[in-house]
Amino acid sequence: MTMDTDFNPVAGVAETLGDGLRRILAPNPSPMTWRGTNTYIIGQGHVAVIDPGPKNTAHYDAILSATKGEVVEAILVTHSHTDHSPLACPLSEATGAPILAYGDSAAGRSDVMADLVARGMTGGGEGIDATFAPDRCLQDNEEVEGTDWRVTALWTPGHIGNHLCFAWGDALFTGDHVMGWASSLVSPPDGDLTQFMASCTRLAARNDKIYHSGHGAPITAPAERVKWLIDHRNGREAQILAAIGEATVSIPALTRTIYTDVQPALFPAAERNVFAHLIDLTSRKIVEPIGNLDQTASFQRL
Repeated sequence: MTMDTDFNPVAGVAETLGDGLRRILAPNPSPMTWRGTNTYIIGQGHVAVIDPGPKNTAHYDAILSATKGEVVEAILVTHSHTDHSPLACPLSEATGAPILAYGDSAAGRSDVMADLVARGMTGGGEGIDATFAPDRCLQDNEEVEGTDWRVTALWTPGHIGNHLCFAWGDALFTGDHVMGWASSLVSPPDGDLTQFMASCTRLAARNDKIYHSGHGAPITAPAERVKWLIDHRNGREAQILAAIGEATVSIPALTRTIYTDVQPALFPAAERNVFAHLIDLTSRKIVEPIGNLDQTASFQRL
């Protein structure tokens, strides 16, 4: 899948992408965020802010500058990772706008992931905004309307349980579920591959013309991109099953077999990715853990 590697906007500058749509790049580039987090402003005069971004004074000032003289009517948050949601509270205090999201950082978590958390498994590596609490929790398919804008919230768990996409006309704001530069991280117990694949299937059935993601350039071939994500995960599953074969294999051993060129610093993230697939395969009764379902277990084919 070809990525738009030329995407490199200036952080802090409100760039007009179309009628009633602006984007501000946050100054938080990293191996997990690429150029940084995209904050979007929809509407004109009376607006909504989507994903205010990380706790960063320069980015906060850039949002206030871009919306000076306008009424911010709502702050919409796709999910509560620390590169997307922490500025929601300061921005709400400054503008009086309510914070709207699916729920707090535990909302939408599957029973399997809740059990892992109950048994002591900690966050999946991307940084959870543990204090995030929206003023209003949105339901799946709920419409949210302002003076000059209207969106529909679509619950798309997988990257994290409280993840939403926002449909706006023929465009979809996809947060981190579909990104413009890399495949999405699915890292238990925050990420759930079973949920992620179901959400991909849901998006594949839609007819959106363009995706505006949390990171990277606009995605102008949404159907192709979602198909790539599904095929990518199916390919990784096939690799895992081939590596297990007729043996009983641990997660570190599987990861070393599959990720032959991974840098040592990224090995823990690769292990979490393998574990995400093994949880999904266990739920589908294709593999089973020896003992408890956790990251220390070995797995065998059924």
